[in-house]
Amino acid sequence: MPQLRDLRFFGRRKGKAIKPSKQRLIDELLPKLKPVLPKEGEQFDMNTFFGIHPQEVWLEIGFGGGEHIAELAKLYPTVGFIGAEPFLNGVVSLLAHLNGSHEKQTTHAHLEEGRTDNVRIWPDDVRDLFPFFKDGLFQRIFLLYPDPWPKARHAERRFINAANLKHLYRLLAPNGQLFVATDVADYAAWAIEQVAADGCFEQINEDITCPPTDWVPTRYEKKGIEAGRKPIYLVFSKKRTK
Repeated sequence: MPQLRDLRFFGRRKGKAIKPSKQRLIDELLPKLKPVLPKEGEQFDMNTFFGIHPQEVWLEIGFGGGEHIAELAKLYPTVGFIGAEPFLNGVVSLLAHLNGSHEKQTTHAHLEEGRTDNVRIWPDDVRDLFPFFKDGLFQRIFLLYPDPWPKARHAERRFINAANLKHLYRLLAPNGQLFVATDVADYAAWAIEQVAADGCFEQINEDITCPPTDWVPTRYEKKGIEAGRKPIYLVFSKKRTK
């Protein structure tokens, strides 16, 4: 298992200036939803991790603007959701979705009325958390529209690679599924190639143009479709034996 200091992160961590009203969400709401890392050698206890006792736990890696995880958390109030996103503006966007201020002005910094306390946010590299997750924890892992790093010399920066796939294999439940969405055909081909070479997963959806059941489109996905880009959906199942 790599130590945190060995991990290199590529990409932006902050974009445009954050408005004071949104900064309040970072200052007051995020601390309530951000997990505290256990001591070295220990792992998260899902019985105390959320404000609920989750029936399942799902992970979203790089949640972007947070639309997907926020909506799923509403649809599945008994599921615990963990979202990781190093881009601070994306974290603010998710907080606003959970708070209800993405649609209207609010004066509070807590969860929107009617929401279950079933989301935890890690505002940094998801790989920081890998050592603290138990084997087979997640029934679903989502990787939606990751940075494709199109230049050949940057291919090693793509999240779908041999090292990360080994972690995802360990973290998925025996019947767990890995969902990957992209509108870059080269990245989709790369993902399929990497998964095939690794041998830990098998692709289970034949029609890669059809979104999975209960799919929640992201803002990026909608913009891409409007711009003429075609989404590609890949669903991989964890093999019981490698």
